[in-house]
Amino acid sequence: MNYDFSKPQRQSAAGIIIMAANTLQHVIRALILPILIFIVKAQKDMLLYTGLGITSLVVIILVYSYFNYKKFTFYLDEANQAFIINKGIFNKTLLTIQLDKIQQVNINQSLLQKIIGVYSLQIDTPGGDRKEVSIKAIDEQIAYSLKERLLNGHQTAINQDLLIEEQPQTQSKIPFLKISIPTLFKVGLTSHYGSSLALLTGFAYALFHNAKELLKAFATDDGQVEAAIKSGVSLFSAGILVALLLLILLAINIVRTFIKYFDFEISQHKHSLLISSGLFAKKNTLLSPHKVQITTYSQNYFQKKFNMLNLNLKQAHDGEGENEKERQKSNLEVPGCNPTERDELLKMILGEIPKEGASFIPNYRFLNLPIFFMVAIPVGIFLIFWNNFEQVKPFYPLAIAYAIVVIGMIYISYKRHRLIVSQDFIIKKSGIWDISHEIIFPHKIQSITTFQYPWHKGVDVGHVNLHTAAGTIHFKYGNYTEIKHLANYWLYQIESGSEEWM
Repeated sequence: MNYDFSKPQRQSAAGIIIMAANTLQHVIRALILPILIFIVKAQKDMLLYTGLGITSLVVIILVYSYFNYKKFTFYLDEANQAFIINKGIFNKTLLTIQLDKIQQVNINQSLLQKIIGVYSLQIDTPGGDRKEVSIKAIDEQIAYSLKERLLNGHQTAINQDLLIEEQPQTQSKIPFLKISIPTLFKVGLTSHYGSSLALLTGFAYALFHNAKELLKAFATDDGQVEAAIKSGVSLFSAGILVALLLLILLAINIVRTFIKYFDFEISQHKHSLLISSGLFAKKNTLLSPHKVQITTYSQNYFQKKFNMLNLNLKQAHDGEGENEKERQKSNLEVPGCNPTERDELLKMILGEIPKEGASFIPNYRFLNLPIFFMVAIPVGIFLIFWNNFEQVKPFYPLAIAYAIVVIGMIYISYKRHRLIVSQDFIIKKSGIWDISHEIIFPHKIQSITTFQYPWHKGVDVGHVNLHTAAGTIHFKYGNYTEIKHLANYWLYQIESGSEEWM
């Protein structure tokens, strides 16, 4: 069947249910605690009115979702090579997306969408609002056909045979990279400790806060929560408590890894890479390699023992106006690949495996400020308290251990801070635990900043920042004369080259 996207068309009718469920979910998250308190404390005759109110709210959401569905249309403007979206009930919105600005198209399927049998299509553009550029409910064949048109524009000639082959090609084609379940388990054990720790901390705080609020609402809070925590902690030694927290952290890490990266596959689709993964919500992303701005791979000690590493593909984002969470959404991570698979991916994205070039190292003054702010000041404050309060004196071994560990980490960071430059590539090496290599083409640089502190002029020490659409690469405390020569060389490459950054 030949799909004509030049005429305005609507989503699948199932979009009404998807939009209603999405709105209801936000309402429940915002009001669940007040509703629970009201239901528990309200009189029996008020529960009937509460039920009627909730039913009315659901009906209003369904009616709103129906009109939202009716007002949402999309089509391709072939003449201007643009994708047009009209939406809005009261506030009309017209979104125009130039096809050459689209850097990736995601075809996702949540659990509810899987039950209904539809997909969502999300368009990712640099500087765009990804929450707005989204079609919530679309048939599978239409989704893949539209995806092809959006990424290839007028170069794609869609005919009946191509559409028949499109779905088997994306579904049955043997991937050149597939992450196994044992590898996912290793990834969960060795990666993303920081994000899992933040999630665990946030969950514990929310649990504590909500427990306090519920007890206050029922007028029964006499410090039971704090007392329970204190009595619980007294049952464990410090070592057992730390071990338990580590086990919980690793369990959270493994679960999050399986949910996000289950059935992870990468296959080559014409001139693009098709990346799919997800346990409950399936995500399919078609990525154009030439639109990747920074290619990063990292490895820590345990991953090295397992002969695996993580690869991250950073694309253009909106810049400072975008929060870190939104920036991460524009990046694609390939977890648990081995060095051979990494090299194959690098060939596809960069055209070749980056060769070693001239290596530039930082001056030893790299160590000064971190040691002053992270060691000298904290230890100095501890010594002030140690001299004035007897209760603090038994903790001096902790202060010594802290100083030794932090100085060691700063020194490792200094030894691994490197800039490797060849004719075709720039590689920034850094890290303490996870050793990362950030790779960019010189023509991907959008601006270069070199600067020098006044007190470093006599020793010829300076810094350089390479600004790209996906972020900034920093090289600190290098030889300033060498940095200026490098900056001039890169500017010459940018001005004399014909390559485009997108």
